[in-house]
Amino acid sequence: MHHSLPLDPTSAAAIADTGLRYALVDPGDETGGVAWVRADVRGFHADDVDHKDALDYLRAFTERRMIGVYDDAAASPEIPVATVSSWVTSLTTPGTPEQTQTVDAWAISSVTVSPTHRRRGIARALLEGELRTAVAGGLPLAALTVSEATIYRRFGFACAALVADMTIDTRRAKWTGPAARGRVQFVERATLRAQADDIERRARRGIPGEVDRWGRRWDEFFGLTPDTEKESKGLRAVRYDDENGEPQGFALYKLKGDDNDFSAHTVTVTEFVAVTDDAYAGLWRYLLELDLVTEVRASLRSVDEPLRWMIADARALRETLVSDHLWLRVLDVPATLTARRYAAAGSVAFTVTDDLGFAAGRFVLSTDATGSPTCTRSDAPADAEVHLNVAEVGALLLGGVSATTLRAAGRLTATRDAATLVDRLFHSPVPPRLGIWF
Repeated sequence: MHHSLPLDPTSAAAIADTGLRYALVDPGDETGGVAWVRADVRGFHADDVDHKDALDYLRAFTERRMIGVYDDAAASPEIPVATVSSWVTSLTTPGTPEQTQTVDAWAISSVTVSPTHRRRGIARALLEGELRTAVAGGLPLAALTVSEATIYRRFGFACAALVADMTIDTRRAKWTGPAARGRVQFVERATLRAQADDIERRARRGIPGEVDRWGRRWDEFFGLTPDTEKESKGLRAVRYDDENGEPQGFALYKLKGDDNDFSAHTVTVTEFVAVTDDAYAGLWRYLLELDLVTEVRASLRSVDEPLRWMIADARALRETLVSDHLWLRVLDVPATLTARRYAAAGSVAFTVTDDLGFAAGRFVLSTDATGSPTCTRSDAPADAEVHLNVAEVGALLLGGVSATTLRAAGRLTATRDAATLVDRLFHSPVPPRLGIWF
C-alpha cells in the first residue's frame, strides 16, 4: 500500500540537520493521530478541535500517508510543527465519450509549517520528500490544490485547471434552455449521501481534472459529521431522476434571507453534480426558478459553463472570481502523456528541463488518427519541436491552457506552427475542472 511507503531518507537527513524529527504518523495511533490533526487544523487557521472531533476527522486519513515534523524541545513536543499527508487518487484526463481516461496521481495535502518554525527549509524538505516518494512508488505525477499560488512552481508544479465562482441574478436570468424530461425532488440528506458516490463517479467520467472523493469528505458535504451537523440544519438536498426514474444528478444548497426584503433570498449551491445534459438543465432551472430568490451563487465551477447559454441575459451570470485550483507536477513524462487521448494525429518532441531531475530529457509524443498515443525518450525527429520546463508539461496535460498562450508568455520555446500543432493535439472539448479542495 502506498500509504505505508517509508520515509524519504534525504528529507529525513535535511530535517535532522535543523534539530527536528521527521516521522510517519500511524492513523491508528489515537494519541499521535489527534496531535497531528490539531497541528493540521491550526496550520490552516481553523478553530482547534477537541479529542472527540479530532478522532472523527482522523477517519479521513485511514488510507493516507501522514507525516509530522517534531520539535522535541518545544513546549508541546507531541504536536508536530509541520505536517503533510498524501495518497493515491485517480485523476480524470481527456478521453472520449465512450472511454474514460484516468491516471494514478500522488495527491498531496495538509502542507503546514508552524509560524514558529519558518525559514528552516522544512516545507522544501516535505515537498521534495513527497515527490521522491511518489517516484519510488511508481506514480507518474503529483497533484495538489493550493492556498498560496506562489509556492509550488519552484517544485515543478503548474496550474492545470482553472475554476470560477459564479453569481446569477435570477431576476434577469429567464430560462431559455431545454426542458428537462425528468424530475427534481427533495431527498433526505442521508439517503442522497448513500447514492452520491455512484452519481458523482458517473458524472466525472467526462471532466478532466476531477479526482476521487472519499467517505468523510462526502459526509462533510452532506452535513453528516459532528463538526458540520449544526450548521447543516438549513442544507437542502434535491436529486434529478431521468424519465426512467434513474438518479442522474443532485444539488445541495442553502438559503439566506434578506432582513429588509423577504422576497430577496440568496441561494448558495454547495454541491452540484450532473451525469447528463438533461440533469444539468433540470437542476439549474430548478435553482434559478426558486420562489423568493434573487441571487444564486456557486463556486468551483467550470470556466465555460453551459449555463451561460441557457438564460435570456448572459450578463445575469457573473464570474466573480476565476482562480487557479488544480496543480500538477509531472514525474514521468511518457507515462503521463500516454494517460490521455488526443484530438488529432501528429508527433511532437518535448525537450523538458527539470531542476529536480525527475523528468528531464527529450521525449517524442506520437498520436494516431484515433487519438491513441505513444511516448518515448528519444532523439528521433518529430513534426514539431518544443522546449519547456516540466511545470508547463503539467499545465498542458489536461488542455486547460494552450501552447500558443504559453509561447506568448515566454513559458515555452517553439515556432508558431509547432505551438499550433500542440494545441490541435492537446485540445479538450470539456475544459478541465476540479470541484473540491483537497
